[in-house]
Amino acid sequence: MIKKLEGLQWKPMWVSHLGCIKGCLEYLKLSVSDAWLFGGTGHAFIISMYKTLCPSGPTSWSTEKFLKLGCNLGYFIEGVWGWKGEKDFALKQKIAWDNTKRAIDRGIPCYGWELEIPEFSMVYGYDESGYFYSGVKDGLRPWQELGNTKIGILEMHYVETCNVTDDLGTVKEAFEFVLEHARSPRGWLPSGYKTGLCGFDIWINALEKGSVNAFGMAYNSAVWSECRHFAVEFLKEAKMKIGGKYNVLLEEAIKHYEDIAYHLNSVSALFPLPPKSEEIQDAKGCDMAVKHLRKVRKSEEAGLAILEKIVVIS
Repeated sequence: MIKKLEGLQWKPMWVSHLGCIKGCLEYLKLSVSDAWLFGGTGHAFIISMYKTLCPSGPTSWSTEKFLKLGCNLGYFIEGVWGWKGEKDFALKQKIAWDNTKRAIDRGIPCYGWELEIPEFSMVYGYDESGYFYSGVKDGLRPWQELGNTKIGILEMHYVETCNVTDDLGTVKEAFEFVLEHARSPRGWLPSGYKTGLCGFDIWINALEKGSVNAFGMAYNSAVWSECRHFAVEFLKEAKMKIGGKYNVLLEEAIKHYEDIAYHLNSVSALFPLPPKSEEIQDAKGCDMAVKHLRKVRKSEEAGLAILEKIVVIS
């Protein structure tokens, strides 16, 4: 038997996790703008970076709070996580399989990690053997193979609607998470990864030392450029929604994040995907990227300070 949710589609985004969530929300007919999704979950304002600019940076951080913040936007996410080396890994594979089938039978959209490549993909159906998925690539994944990869992470979710939090609460809770993520990275990241201003520091240092993964450079540039673009749009939407005594601070934040978005977009333009070679050979491009990133870091520091002021206003 084959069961599919017709019309469930992944929305192409460099942050494939949010591309999947957005696709689920559209299927559920929940109206949330891309900017409000990126900003309200905090993702628009964070960074996760490894010292060699490994492409794992954008996905190698704890997403527990990011997922919980979705409740403010009118949706909640339930899921199963597991590691290939765990004793109960096979049981978790079965739980994920059963949960997904029940969700799809109820018309509830699902998504998961690494159905084929190390990104998130929509799960829009199943047959007796496994998951039908779509995203960067489309296909059918046997359910017993979920998480049985080199990375070895099992992650499968389903998305349902809930009540929406007021706009001010959404903004402040998102910023609280962003500040915690930026300034207290312990618990958020594996060893060797950095968040906040330290994330930009190791990005700059890697370029200056030449210890750079070419694909990672291009991928990180694309992801964090996309995030800061939506940070600007989120701040503009927040200004319209909460306004009043927050107007001045939000306008100041918009200016800082517009500057960040411009310079990160310039870095991304210097190193587009796919890279021309495995190793970066463009020394001039690296020098230009460093200049842009130094400006990004300065504006990011100022921007985070403004977000903190917004949080503490009663």
